[in-house]
Amino acid sequence: MNAEFFIANRLTSDASGQKTIARPILKISVYGIALSLAVMIISVCTVTGFKGEIRRKLIGFGSHIQILNYDANSSFETKPISKVQPFNNFIDSLPGIKHVQIYATKPGIMKSKDEIQGAVVKGISHDFDWSFFRENLVEGESFSVNDSVTTDKVLISLYMSKLLGLKPGDRFAMYFIDDRPRSRVFNVSGLYQTSLVEFDKQFILADIKHVQALNRWEEDQITGFEILIDDYNDLSFMKDAVFSIAGLTFGPDGSRLKVVSISDIYPQIFDWLSLIDKNVWILLGLMLLVSVFNMVSGLLIMILDRTNMIGVLKSLGSGDAFIRNIFLYQSGYLIIKGLFWGNLLGVGLCLLQHYFKFITLNPESYFLSFVPVNFNIWYIALLNIGVLIITLVVLLLPSQVISRIDPAKIMAFN
Repeated sequence: MNAEFFIANRLTSDASGQKTIARPILKISVYGIALSLAVMIISVCTVTGFKGEIRRKLIGFGSHIQILNYDANSSFETKPISKVQPFNNFIDSLPGIKHVQIYATKPGIMKSKDEIQGAVVKGISHDFDWSFFRENLVEGESFSVNDSVTTDKVLISLYMSKLLGLKPGDRFAMYFIDDRPRSRVFNVSGLYQTSLVEFDKQFILADIKHVQALNRWEEDQITGFEILIDDYNDLSFMKDAVFSIAGLTFGPDGSRLKVVSISDIYPQIFDWLSLIDKNVWILLGLMLLVSVFNMVSGLLIMILDRTNMIGVLKSLGSGDAFIRNIFLYQSGYLIIKGLFWGNLLGVGLCLLQHYFKFITLNPESYFLSFVPVNFNIWYIALLNIGVLIITLVVLLLPSQVISRIDPAKIMAFN
């Protein structure tokens, strides 16, 4: 144990055990660091959880990447492409691709006995990944699709169910307007609820053969392909990789395919999520300033409280760097103590929210019914390391006041 650390340890013990002038100030400094770190942890965990949950739900409805006809049409009345493509095997075997499925869409009007509601039928095939909708299933069950028989079972949202008075097992008519009105009767298999209200209002899952028949498409014609990838952080790279394989493909009629990501389809939502990132960075900066201010004031109080000791050490030949290290060691101990209580408070509140969901949200405004929490140990570790290092580095400047203390004047005054 070096001399600076030994003296700092004794000073810390004395400050915690005796009623010195500095004691309440140092406690406030510790509490300030703890509160600042707790706010940082809660901010990062809730914002990353919020963004991750919104992205996960958007991807559940539209996948990470889509391949469809290159036309200017942005509605759900789409031009078909063939599901038999030269790139099918290449995309399936591409590293980072989790799943590929086909789909087709058709807008229409749902009608019950007393109510009507506009909706979009999303036709799915036997290759559909049900994991997202089964996770959000609130009543009934999903249905199976095969190539030989067309099923009239559909999955609708809880919102549609309440609006139209439908429950699993009920039948309802849906009308489609093209050159002439046509209708289909569907059987409700189950109800889902994602809290993405605008999407819950829209989408019905049904057998893709219904959409193909309504659009007068051939058996091999679809709206497009949906591609799920392993890691969202690789979205841009995977989109470019898929484009290099499928983006330059032309159909027999000269039509071209396009490759779009989920952020291309819903740019306004992803721009909103990016704006939240900026707010978090501002909040982290403000909390870091609070931590630094608390420790700078605490350090100056410690130095002023120990001017006699500084004078004695200087008269015995100790250098400024030696004395400065004593106070920096003591400050480091106080910072670590504040970080400990900050982690306990921040992680504890996040755990309570994760398990009990006591903070709720309005789904129509925030797309979620509660504040989600994402525990990322690396983010929390970086926050702790960042606060510790930045605060200690900033403390080097006020610690220079030690060099201005004249031992002769201190000794003469005493």
